[in-house]
Amino acid sequence: MATEKPHRLKTRHLTMMGLGSAIGAGLFLGVGVGIHIAGTSILIAYAIAGALVALIMRMLGEMASARPSLGSFSTYAGQAFGNWARFNCGWLYWFMLVMVMGAEITGAAAIIGGWFGVEPWIPALIAVLIFAVINFASVRGFGEFEFWFAVIKVAVIVAFLVLGALMVTGLWPGTTFVATENFTDNFLPNGIPGFAAGLLAVAFAFGGIELVTIAAAESEDPAHNVSTAVRAIIFRIIVFYLGSVAVIALLLPFDLIQDADDASQSPFALVMGTANLPAVAGFMELVIVVALLSAFNAQIYATSRLVFDMARDGNAHHAFLFTNAQGSPRNAVVLSMIFAFASVGLQYWNPPGLLTFLFNAVGGCLLVIWILVVCSYLKLHPEMKANGELTQLRTPGFPYVPWIVLAALGALIVLMLFDPAARAQIGAVVAMSAILIVLSFALPTGARSQVGRNKR
Repeated sequence: MATEKPHRLKTRHLTMMGLGSAIGAGLFLGVGVGIHIAGTSILIAYAIAGALVALIMRMLGEMASARPSLGSFSTYAGQAFGNWARFNCGWLYWFMLVMVMGAEITGAAAIIGGWFGVEPWIPALIAVLIFAVINFASVRGFGEFEFWFAVIKVAVIVAFLVLGALMVTGLWPGTTFVATENFTDNFLPNGIPGFAAGLLAVAFAFGGIELVTIAAAESEDPAHNVSTAVRAIIFRIIVFYLGSVAVIALLLPFDLIQDADDASQSPFALVMGTANLPAVAGFMELVIVVALLSAFNAQIYATSRLVFDMARDGNAHHAFLFTNAQGSPRNAVVLSMIFAFASVGLQYWNPPGLLTFLFNAVGGCLLVIWILVVCSYLKLHPEMKANGELTQLRTPGFPYVPWIVLAALGALIVLMLFDPAARAQIGAVVAMSAILIVLSFALPTGARSQVGRNKR
């Protein structure tokens, strides 16, 4: 049994961090987008996306349990293909999270500013200062804070599923048994093209779970904890998403399900409204703020640890190797804060074309990272097996399953090329990847050679 390490993360921290990262405002506000486009067939789209991410996470979890690293997928990409892959993967992920952090703190600050009648920059500044303190503290303190944030979101989802089940079966006061017509009549309202568009809308819904493999390196027993957390997260996330969509599709008239601009239009709020629960819009606003701030906090952690790890082999400036007395990478945290604020500023400034390009690149980053995870796994799995490094967490069907996943990701890219908005994401992330790869070859030779040795 592992020795207790008071400044390290526990399994429960990793599990709830993974759940919390994947359950955000996108679920509470954006779940109606896919239903509106694809009808109730969106359940199949979520199942496909969930199965795909589950297999990718099994592969990533297998590598992380064998070789725990704060760099996670970027480290494995470097070990498999060289420093260009490490540099590209690490900075793409950092860029993606920084841009998303800016969007999340902007959304949360707008809601909080409305509550107190103040300019949004005031709650944004207060929130950033609070989260800076949290991330400067020991990793256990961060994990505890993030754990309780995630508990709130998970509790809301579980309560929503219980409420939905009672309403569907007619056991909730004022309700009767719900037949399946609302579900079957709207299965493919826009045909196969609508289903394809819906699949694109939800393809990256489960993004964020990979953060758990970064945090695993700072846990008490990385190999055991990442195995346990990955298994628990995959199953629960899929159940939460599919269960929520099923409840919404069964209980709400199809013409009411749409993209939500605010909490009152959220499908969750509309379902709770039909149950005659009071103050549902205000309650959903609170949940959405918690979801946004929780994700913001987790992403500060992920970006700072990633930069710290990359500085170890020369892929970031050595100044980011500095840690405070609690072991937190102080300068890396500050860097994340600065660029998160810069992202907020960009959204207010909104220079023509630049913001569109950057957010298009964000949309494609996760796809590049997933492809590199699978390719790294194909390359490293035989090596890890030969060295006796593998743990109990295994991905079934090697090498056929990884190749099937790659083919599915390739099919997703083809689908994106036929959609104008998604096509722009592919173009933007290809351009950004090309720039990063060129920059990686400009690094000193020592940094490029070190990454292959940085296995632990």
